[in-house]
Amino acid sequence: MRMTQSTGLDLNLLAALDVLLEEQSVRGAARRLHLSEPAMSRTLGRIRKALGDPVLVRAGRRMVPTPHALAVRAEVSAVVERARALFAPGRDTDLRTVSRTFTILGHDAMVATHGAALLARAAREAPGIRLRFLSESHVDAPLLRQGTADLEIGVIDTIAPEVHRETVHEDRMLGVVRSGHPLLEGELTPERFATAAGHLIVSRRGRLRGPVDDALAELGLSRRVVGSVGTYPASLFVLRETDLIGLISPWTRPLAEPLGLTVFEIPLRLPAAPVGFAWHPRHDADPAHAWLRANVRELMERGAGPAATGCTGSMDRTQRLE
Repeated sequence: MRMTQSTGLDLNLLAALDVLLEEQSVRGAARRLHLSEPAMSRTLGRIRKALGDPVLVRAGRRMVPTPHALAVRAEVSAVVERARALFAPGRDTDLRTVSRTFTILGHDAMVATHGAALLARAAREAPGIRLRFLSESHVDAPLLRQGTADLEIGVIDTIAPEVHRETVHEDRMLGVVRSGHPLLEGELTPERFATAAGHLIVSRRGRLRGPVDDALAELGLSRRVVGSVGTYPASLFVLRETDLIGLISPWTRPLAEPLGLTVFEIPLRLPAAPVGFAWHPRHDADPAHAWLRANVRELMERGAGPAATGCTGSMDRTQRLE
């Protein structure tokens, strides 16, 4: 950070900058810091002077960070967290007194499956903690390194070497169709799976091919992919109203069954996908983040279906199933 000689280092400004970049709102930051809006505006003015940068600028009715503010955001957050840990009275943090916002990056199906339970635990054990869920983008970005996200869950794409990863279990995909689908009658062979109906792919990048196609190709078979959607929850509503064949992860079965869909084993040798979570090492010693990781781990272990294989350890970058 570029601090002018006349201003010097003011830790209060760093803490205010951290909240301003998180809220992207003078009003929201004032509320978080228990200040009046005029006082928060004056603080933003001091930050702008110290950095020699506008930090936040108007974009319609909201404020957006400048490129320089985005560049320093992760470092500001890390410095503030280290300062909090340094001045903390002890390691036994009372989570009921913690006021934080954690941003969790993950597939929509993860939020649909575990979001309610995680929010309930936060309300019960750490009422000052807010959870903000971000959906995966079709564009890869170092969100953990930048500080945009505090935790990533699912099949981890993050390749930053310093990022910590933990695998909770391994998944092998299952098939899913509407109740009464013709595919469910008689023996399910690779040939019938491939040709009985069109297929719907779930791909955040809009791909129309995946490991299922590779497994079929090894048997000299191919399927007819008619389209793709970005999330599993969206695909389930399409499958309910059509004869298309879809895929689902074992831990998302609770989303399919209430819709009257039938889940089945795919008659192919498919690769397993390690499912877990990842975080930046600046959060290693943070008791509140450790609480978040422990709860996510427990919920993911509980949600692992019969097709998942339990496992723990580190995770390399893995291609998503579709």
